[in-house]
Amino acid sequence: MILETKQKTIQCEICPRRCVIAPGRSGFCRVRANIEGAIVSLTYGSPCSLAVDPVEKKPLFHFLPGSQILSFATVGCNLRCQFCQNWEISQGKPEEIRGYSVTPEQLVKTAKERGCGAIACTYTDPTVYYEYALDCARAAREAGVKNVLVTAAYINPQPWRELCRYTDAANIDLKALSDQFYREICGAELQPVLDALVIAKELEVMVEVTNLVIPGLNDSDEDLQRLSRWIKENLGAETPVHFSRFSPQYRMLDREATPPGTLRKAREIAQSEGLRYAYIGNLIIEGAENTFCPGCGVLLIERQCYQVLKNNLKHGCCPSCGTAISGVWH
Repeated sequence: MILETKQKTIQCEICPRRCVIAPGRSGFCRVRANIEGAIVSLTYGSPCSLAVDPVEKKPLFHFLPGSQILSFATVGCNLRCQFCQNWEISQGKPEEIRGYSVTPEQLVKTAKERGCGAIACTYTDPTVYYEYALDCARAAREAGVKNVLVTAAYINPQPWRELCRYTDAANIDLKALSDQFYREICGAELQPVLDALVIAKELEVMVEVTNLVIPGLNDSDEDLQRLSRWIKENLGAETPVHFSRFSPQYRMLDREATPPGTLRKAREIAQSEGLRYAYIGNLIIEGAENTFCPGCGVLLIERQCYQVLKNNLKHGCCPSCGTAISGVWH
């Protein structure tokens, strides 16, 4: 329990909410608090989740395919997505969910001991445990370990730029190209996310985009066309996009799971709009996880259920026609 003190009220500048926090209280995310007149992360060095995952599970398909990554998260989130799949920890309170005690240096050491070439802030959102995420990223850079963010990117430009300086790859949720969707379904706004996507690309982070396709909310042809066009025009045709299947979770139990046909349609629309690498996630559809050469169409990487079955790339290029494939391959 956070108690009142006589210190001054202060404003948090990490995310667009810019919470004005009274002494002894926490902000919207529940984990950033005003302690003695300073913003303090209540979950610093206290991840509630630690796991070794295949990098494809993030999902990242164009970043060190077939490798393992040490994933971690703390409690908390600055969004209120009604469909959240990790709501038990994203919407939890730090005093209710016990975490481990892990310094950034210990985290990176563990990654190396487990044979992981990268660490990943994932499961919840690094925005709310920003200082810990940043220190872990810096420690990883010093140790020659890659750093990955899996994030909704609802964050202000200045702290985002600093974090991106130490980030090698990011999978960023673009939940819909609709401010109304963000406001009504996520309790947030669209524009800061779009700004963060552009900034990450400008700073040469390897960006992949995930769109959770929800029946009746963001799955129309027009929705998918707008989203695909925006990605191509603002991030580039080479940006991988993952269309993931929705399943009823948290406060959205009244909708059916996304039909396979809708996901196929989303992928086809993205391809027709000029995106070179469009994938389907959370559902096995033959060929929909594979990477094909945009030059000659030959199969480059074959995947199934987060596993790489074949990788035919040669030094990041198609072995058939020599086309360079966007990504981090070594």
